[in-house]
Amino acid sequence: MRERARDKGRLEDIVEYSNNVTMLIDGYSFDELVADKRTYYSVIKNVEIVGEAAFMLTSDFKKSHPEIPWKVVQGMRHVLVHDYATIDPKELYNTAVNDMKPLRQQVEQIISETDWNEWASVLDNGDITDDSNLITIARRMKADGMSVELISKYTGLTAMKINSL
Repeated sequence: MRERARDKGRLEDIVEYSNNVTMLIDGYSFDELVADKRTYYSVIKNVEIVGEAAFMLTSDFKKSHPEIPWKVVQGMRHVLVHDYATIDPKELYNTAVNDMKPLRQQVEQIISETDWNEWASVLDNGDITDDSNLITIARRMKADGMSVELISKYTGLTAMKINSL
C-alpha cells in the first residue's frame, strides 16, 4: 500500500541503494564488471531495489517531482525482475556509471527540502482508492505466476479482487 508517510523512507532507500551501486561500480570497467559475476549481480540487485523504491512512492509524490524520470527508473526495475533474460549489460553499466549518482543527488535534495510532517498530513490523492493502475500491474503479476498473497502485499488489492482478474 502506498502512503505519503512512507515516501521519505522510500526516498532514503533510493539514496542508500544508489550509493551502493556507485560504490560497487567504482573503478570497474565494463569488461571487469561483466567478468566479476558477484559484483555484476550485486549491481543488478541494488538497481532493482532503487526501482522498487521508486515504484512504491505515492503517485502524488512522483507527480510533484516530474524532474525525475520515475517511469524510466521503474522500467529498469521491471526489466531486471521480469525480463531478466533480456538484461543488456552495457545498459546496466551505463545506468550504474552515469545515472545513479545524479539520481541520488536529486533525491537527497528533495529529502532535505521537503517538510515531511506537512507532506504526510495531507490525504492521499487516489493511491488507495483509484486502483486502475494497480489492477493492470496485478494482472501482469498474476500472468507471471506470482501468488495472490504476494500480489496483494505489493499492490494493496484484496485477494478477492485479484482472484476476479
